[in-house]
Amino acid sequence: MTANAADLRPTPADAYLSAQEQFDSIITNLQSAQAQRMTHSQLEQLLEIEGRELLRRMLQAHLDERGPGRVCEPVIDAVGKTHTHQRLQRRSIQTIFGQVEISRQGYAGRGLESLHPLDAELNLPPENYSHSLQRQLAEATAKESYDETIQTVSQRTGVSVPKRQAEESARRAAADFTLFYQKQRVATAREAKKTGQILVITTDGKGIPMRQNDLREATRQAAQSRQPRLTTRRSKGEKTKTKRIGTVASVSTIAPFVRTPEQIVREFNPVEVPLPPRPRPEDKRVWASIKEPPERIIEQAFEEALRRDPKRTKQWIALVDGNSTQLGLLSVAAEDYAVDLVVILDIIHVLEYLWDAAWAFHTEGDRRAEAWVQERLIGILRGHSSRVAAGLTRSATLRGLSAKHREPIDRCAHYLLKYRDFLRYDQYLAAGYPIATGVIEGACRYLVKDRMEITGARWSLAGAEAVLQLRSLRASNDFDEYWEFHLQQEYRRNHAGRYADGKVPLIPKSNGKTTPSTLKLVK
Repeated sequence: MTANAADLRPTPADAYLSAQEQFDSIITNLQSAQAQRMTHSQLEQLLEIEGRELLRRMLQAHLDERGPGRVCEPVIDAVGKTHTHQRLQRRSIQTIFGQVEISRQGYAGRGLESLHPLDAELNLPPENYSHSLQRQLAEATAKESYDETIQTVSQRTGVSVPKRQAEESARRAAADFTLFYQKQRVATAREAKKTGQILVITTDGKGIPMRQNDLREATRQAAQSRQPRLTTRRSKGEKTKTKRIGTVASVSTIAPFVRTPEQIVREFNPVEVPLPPRPRPEDKRVWASIKEPPERIIEQAFEEALRRDPKRTKQWIALVDGNSTQLGLLSVAAEDYAVDLVVILDIIHVLEYLWDAAWAFHTEGDRRAEAWVQERLIGILRGHSSRVAAGLTRSATLRGLSAKHREPIDRCAHYLLKYRDFLRYDQYLAAGYPIATGVIEGACRYLVKDRMEITGARWSLAGAEAVLQLRSLRASNDFDEYWEFHLQQEYRRNHAGRYADGKVPLIPKSNGKTTPSTLKLVK
């Protein structure tokens, strides 16, 4: 919006007159007979609403003093053209306190877009929502649905943001996610030495319900050709073909934790048995992407690991669930990064196969199945997975089980033999390595399931990626640092990058003297 500005900038005393009037009004209200009969909650509500207006007027008054942002030096844009035409232009912006308006000096020329040095000094966004308001939208979006986000922000600020604008704000807020982590400082040898000697990489896949146009091609075609048997619900085993698999990754360091197979088994028992305190993962970073392919996420995981251990002095391990594609990508990455990577199959997945086999030997609910599973689990933890597999098939044969009845037994035996190179738990436990993927399982649940699988949700590719990135920042405790980085990038994008050599002309300060006003109070 373009318009001529007002005549004079108010003096410092006049600038805050409106704010002073609001403050006096609040005092008068608190001293009124009506306020004397208010409850504590009613008083809080009164102060929240009236206090927010007071803060808005104070912000407006400060901006009044800062404008209009005239400069003494030439205004030259990024392509070397000088902007000689001057005109005061007005814009409004929604803040966490409410709307303010600012009239600032615009510098343009024939066929040239206006430049506003005051916008750069204030690092104003091109959108109508201030960065502080955008942050509140981003943090709420990372935790809850868009409908709840709008409600939360409205309750906190009194500002109503339409749903589409909230979605667009989330995408803008996550724009610097990848660059932020690429710019992370590499740890020094001394810093690396202070952290645990085991560096853990884990990855997994999780489906996210997508809009049909954003499904991968094969899935989209399958969804279009699907012919459901029933009209109101899916039949047993029928898939909707509406999900796109995202990749979740985690990197952390941890101190060794030596345990025995018997201690591991006791951890699975509900009986309270004193166990030694386990070390906690350090500086855990988790993230997810629906847009990037799995090989790129694994590459990012190795880059993050290398940043923490640039000299490769730690023992790198990868906890996996047995996915063959994942194993192949980890092997390639380990070779590319010249890392001696120890790959460990998650013991929880092994346990699930054992329990499936147990019910082929026992009736449902038979308490002897628990002892049967524990006996074979201890054998596997002692490094005898091949021996356990052979025993399973031998028992099935001796009992004369039918081919259908013994399917889970053969499946478990095949699993143990296929992945025996990753089941050397006797060595892993003696070295103090973790053997379960609890971190990545928790990350899949938090990053994806709890937010992305809300009933009825269908995500666009860009929208899902932005929300995953915002949730990843919160889960990794990086949001505060990221937001400072994001503001720096916003300044470069929206302001510095538009001027010659990235230098915005400096605005001389008035030293409190009366000068032309540039801002208009919004009542």
